[in-house]
Amino acid sequence: MPEGVEVRGSQGPGGADLPSVHSLLLRPTPRLSLLLHRRSLRTAVALLVLLLALMGLAACVGQTFVAPGEVWRTVRGQSTPYDLVVNELRVPRIVLGALVGAALGLAGALVQTVTRNPLASPDVIGVGHGAAAATVLALATGAVASPGAVPLVAVAGGLAAAGLVYVLAWRHGMQPSRFVLTGVGIGVALSAIVQLYLTDSELEAAEQVKLWLTGSLNGRGWEQAGPLAVVLLLSLPALVWAGRAARPLGLDPETAAALGVRVDRTRLGLTVLGVVLAACATGAAGPIGFVALTAPQLARRLTRTPQLPLVSSALTGAVVLVGADLAARTLVPPLEVPVGALTSLVGGPYLLWLLGRGGRRQL
Repeated sequence: MPEGVEVRGSQGPGGADLPSVHSLLLRPTPRLSLLLHRRSLRTAVALLVLLLALMGLAACVGQTFVAPGEVWRTVRGQSTPYDLVVNELRVPRIVLGALVGAALGLAGALVQTVTRNPLASPDVIGVGHGAAAATVLALATGAVASPGAVPLVAVAGGLAAAGLVYVLAWRHGMQPSRFVLTGVGIGVALSAIVQLYLTDSELEAAEQVKLWLTGSLNGRGWEQAGPLAVVLLLSLPALVWAGRAARPLGLDPETAAALGVRVDRTRLGLTVLGVVLAACATGAAGPIGFVALTAPQLARRLTRTPQLPLVSSALTGAVVLVGADLAARTLVPPLEVPVGALTSLVGGPYLLWLLGRGGRRQL
């Protein structure tokens, strides 16, 4: 065994592995340690393979079927009759869907870790509602000069709404339950603002806002995918920190504080990171519901880890959104269902199932 590498594992009754502790502890330097859960690693690899397979299938399937060989040649830049369909329409949309899904999966995992509640998500704490309200107000007042400015307005609105929730929920520290309830209240108020605009606006403007509110990848591409990819890349160091900082939050606050963890600062950092990712994803594709809610819980059930796994949550979110978008544009051809409507249709029963299984229990 190489020097500096220590393998730790344990077995339960009958010699069965215990997934929560059967892991590899790699220590290449005295200051750096990386805890790898074997099942998490296998799950992440399987999710990555599934994601790539779904992206390949999505590039082939549509109103015009393109053979996999033709897709590969087109993507490589060779001259084929499918350059417009593959390189201009499908590939940018698929990449954006994977990036948005990954950002939402990460955001959901971070928020649920802070609140210790599987029913919490950026949607619940008002990020999507804030983005929607800011977009509506900008369109109503004419502050948006071009469609390209809408994502920036949405990001600003989402961040402002989450900041307002945090300020109002702060009472000598942040209590997760108060944070979630405050977010629900702010979300209801912001939804009322959007509804008032829709009932008192011109038909064309109202239809434009309604389409954006459903969340859709149609008509979006590299212009939205590029900035979101940059945000995710810049967030990598913070996500590495988040993966380590989130572990003590699984304990009760008193125990974590006794171990030297600055609980409130850690919660604030995780919340800010999750809100930024959710706001950027919302700005890129509109408010797509339930992906941030379901992806972390699905990833946790797949990996069977005590904490929500960030990498698997990101990959699960990407798989869910790419698969949902593929279904949204192929289920009822030639019509296309907004992907946000489809994820909400599936996510609603999932939320009821969580409630039925006692979803209000702490993580």
